[in-house]
Amino acid sequence: MKLYQNEISSATSRVRIALALKGLMAEALPVTILGENSESRQAGYRSINPQGLVPALLTDNGVLITQSLAIVEYLDEIKPEPPLLPDTAEGRAQARSIALAIAAEIHALLPPRIGLHLGKVFQADADAITAWNRHWVGEGMAAVEAMIAGHRQGAFAVADQPGIAEIFLFPQAISARRLGFDLARWPNIAEIVARLEAISAFQENAPAPRQ
Repeated sequence: MKLYQNEISSATSRVRIALALKGLMAEALPVTILGENSESRQAGYRSINPQGLVPALLTDNGVLITQSLAIVEYLDEIKPEPPLLPDTAEGRAQARSIALAIAAEIHALLPPRIGLHLGKVFQADADAITAWNRHWVGEGMAAVEAMIAGHRQGAFAVADQPGIAEIFLFPQAISARRLGFDLARWPNIAEIVARLEAISAFQENAPAPRQ
C-alpha cells in the first residue's frame, strides 16, 4: 500500500495510528499542503485525488481510497484484529459519532486551504486565522467532551480499548494543546489522551507541529 500524506496533517495522523495499531505497513508518499503553491493544490496531485487532500491510500489492488474515516474502516476490514469498532451496534454508532464530530465539524474548518481563503477573501491576518481556529476547536471539543461524558463506561471514549473514536480524538487534542488549550478543561478528553500518550501507536504518530 502507498499513503499520500503530510506529517503535520491530523487527518494523516489518524491513518498512521490505525496502520500502527494493525501492524500494517504503507509506503509514505509526502505531499506538501501549506501555501498557494503546495503540491496538494497542483494538477498532478489533483489527478490522483480530485479533492487535493491528504491522506489518500492506494491499496495493493490499485484502488485509491480518500477520506480518513473510510481509510481507517478499510484497514479494519482487511485486518480485523485488533478491532477498531466496538462489538455492539450502539457502541459502533457512538464511536463513529465522535469520529465524525471531529472530522466533519471541527477539522473541516481548520485545514490550510481554509486559512488561505480567509486571508484572500476576508483579509484575515495570522492572528485572525488563529482566533478562528481557536473558536471552532474550543466549541467543538466542548461538544465532544459532553458526548463522551454522556455515555462513557470504559477506560476510553466508548470502550476499554482504543479504536476509531480515539484515533480521531487524539490528533485533534494534540492540535488543540498546540493552539494553547489546557486539556484539563475537558476532563474526560484529558484522561483519555493521557492514556493514549502511553501507547506507542498514538504517541509516535501524532501530527508534527507546523514550522
